[in-house]
Amino acid sequence: MRLKSLAPRERILVSVLALFLLIALVGPSVSMPDAMTAAFADGRAWGDLPNALDVLSNLPFALLGVWGLVSLHRVDRAHQIEQDSAWTSLPEPPVDALDCAWLFFAGLLVTAAGSTFYHLEPDALRLAADRAGMAVAFAGLIGFAVCERVSLRAGWPVAWFTLTTALAAVAVFHETGNVLPWALVQFGGMLGVLVLSLARPVRGAVGFKLGWVIFFYALAKLFELGDHAIYGATQHLVSGHSLKHLTAALAALPVLHAVGAVSRKGLLHNPGTAAVTA
Repeated sequence: MRLKSLAPRERILVSVLALFLLIALVGPSVSMPDAMTAAFADGRAWGDLPNALDVLSNLPFALLGVWGLVSLHRVDRAHQIEQDSAWTSLPEPPVDALDCAWLFFAGLLVTAAGSTFYHLEPDALRLAADRAGMAVAFAGLIGFAVCERVSLRAGWPVAWFTLTTALAAVAVFHETGNVLPWALVQFGGMLGVLVLSLARPVRGAVGFKLGWVIFFYALAKLFELGDHAIYGATQHLVSGHSLKHLTAALAALPVLHAVGAVSRKGLLHNPGTAAVTA
């Protein structure tokens, strides 16, 4: 795709991505010495299960991931039946948007596994696994947002760009302790979603409510920052970090709603691509 063929929003998107990549490559090394050794507020074990609530609070990621994948499969199956029996041509499907949804929900499953693995025995290697899972979900989410507010064709390439750079950022942090690339992925990505939420949806958008994603993300961050304070305020009932997991998982609800909108419109995701992505 040549630069001259890009729409104005696509050009802005390419420029922003290039700027973030440049900052990650030539920016200063930013270290967080406590990032891999921070003690979480709730370290209680339930029987042989260490850090029980921080581990079990990852279950909603897995449940919503499965729910989303099943919903996408039903969209495919229902429309395939309709297509096989239709005498007229059906509307062109938002293939890239649905591919991004598949990536997002698959990412929730990987996030659940990675975060569970990390919280069972927090250390540097397990933190990398935790963030790698988050990278998959971030990629699908950002790609879907781009489909809705930039262009339908831009979302899938951006999802793969995000996934590649996010995994590279995880590796950089693990090997060097430089957190800048990961911060650009996480906070830069969510800042991008915030900006996109203010833009008008493109033609063919399915109604992805980006504002709710920002709300749940911001609330999850507040719970994370208040980990110890919330644990004390609730008389050691629940920690802020456990609530962070529960709240962050709710960011899947707007994606589920958007998939439901696709289903109601009778649109189709590319079954061949879905099988590969899932």
